[in-house]
Amino acid sequence: MGVSFVHLSDIHFGQEKGGELETHNDVKERLLADAATQVKKLNLRIDGIIVTGDVAFAGKASEFKEAGRWLDRLAQGVGCGETAVQVVPGNHDIDRSEISGGCHLMLKCILAEGEPAFDRYLNDSADCETLYRKLGAYFDFAEGYNCFLDKKGGIASNKSFDLAPGRSIRIMGLNSSLMCWADEEEGNLFLGARQRVLPIKAGEELVILCHHPLHWFNDEKKARGYIRNRARVLMTGHEHQPSVVVDDKKPGRDLLTIASGAAIPPHATDEYGYTYNILTFDWDSEIDALKVSIIPRTWSDDEMDFIADEDLLKDTGSPILLSSANFQAAAKQIEPEVPEGPDEIAYPVAEADRIVIVEETTVPDRFAMVLLRFFRDLSPPQRLRILVHLEALPPTWKGTMTHGMERTVVDKLMKDGRLAQLEAEIEREQTAKSE
Repeated sequence: MGVSFVHLSDIHFGQEKGGELETHNDVKERLLADAATQVKKLNLRIDGIIVTGDVAFAGKASEFKEAGRWLDRLAQGVGCGETAVQVVPGNHDIDRSEISGGCHLMLKCILAEGEPAFDRYLNDSADCETLYRKLGAYFDFAEGYNCFLDKKGGIASNKSFDLAPGRSIRIMGLNSSLMCWADEEEGNLFLGARQRVLPIKAGEELVILCHHPLHWFNDEKKARGYIRNRARVLMTGHEHQPSVVVDDKKPGRDLLTIASGAAIPPHATDEYGYTYNILTFDWDSEIDALKVSIIPRTWSDDEMDFIADEDLLKDTGSPILLSSANFQAAAKQIEPEVPEGPDEIAYPVAEADRIVIVEETTVPDRFAMVLLRFFRDLSPPQRLRILVHLEALPPTWKGTMTHGMERTVVDKLMKDGRLAQLEAEIEREQTAKSE
């Protein structure tokens, strides 16, 4: 009962200038056609689309809207639901025009003082809001796909998938964009304890999504320790160079790192090409391991189309069997021990900093489509008009509407049996806009 995904990164909607527009539009069209052809040829059932950051180029709402329309077409072509998209933010998904002078000062202070300053700002609601403001358009886009972006320094998305009775994967997204501004350099970013302290559970293996590779983080050693010991797969973007590497040095705890390359890099050169992957995660019952099959696709200037990447898997092959301690712990009906080793130290973590799992896979299909249309496809003024018209705003509302409040109100409308009313209002707003 494997699960399959189309994996993209660094699409950069909005980056095109001059002649690049025609080239990039053509590549995007060929990617749509190639993905649909490959899925049909391989007789795969695609469960979703994974995007490891840089959906947009400058973090603008218009760029995310264009990306949403394109992702709708990709989902239709490969046969998965339009809502079955999981995303994490990248450095190009932030709107640099929303970075205030105060935010610049906080970022410089964090670079100077390290993680204590990072935690101090995250614990202050006003400072935290200032840090997250640059992700305003991304919030709407991601919420439309029910990818909860924790505004307290926590994870960026979280969805689980069953592979067999008692065997599952949890695909968790990390937010590597909070320390991005314009001139960030390798080593300047932070994940923080709220993200890097990963859960461990018998029968469940983790697949981690993060736009930046680990060497971009100031807290790389701690982050690498947790990911190396508690996850089976790490998927990254940002550097536009595809690679597949298996670290099998720790018994029972293999780690597969998939660097996706870029679907649409700024310029296609000998160094950077257009790439994407089709991935399948499954359970190997014979050795109780996670099995990952990778179908890498890359652009060919000879064919002017996507072809199989013959070189990417020459060291690993495919499928790849990953020794999985948490699967084996489930077979023994015991909780897995927290592994200890030279690259995982018992770092002290306050109770408030422990990761909170927000389950996102139980949303009914109908409500998932409402979330997509409400958050991704409507502007903030349109959404506010709907909530006012439905008299759904809380009594304590004083004229400001945060993103979290919007989601709370929409969830309550669903629980109160008013989903049809909300659907009708969304349709009314979209019809009025098109007239």
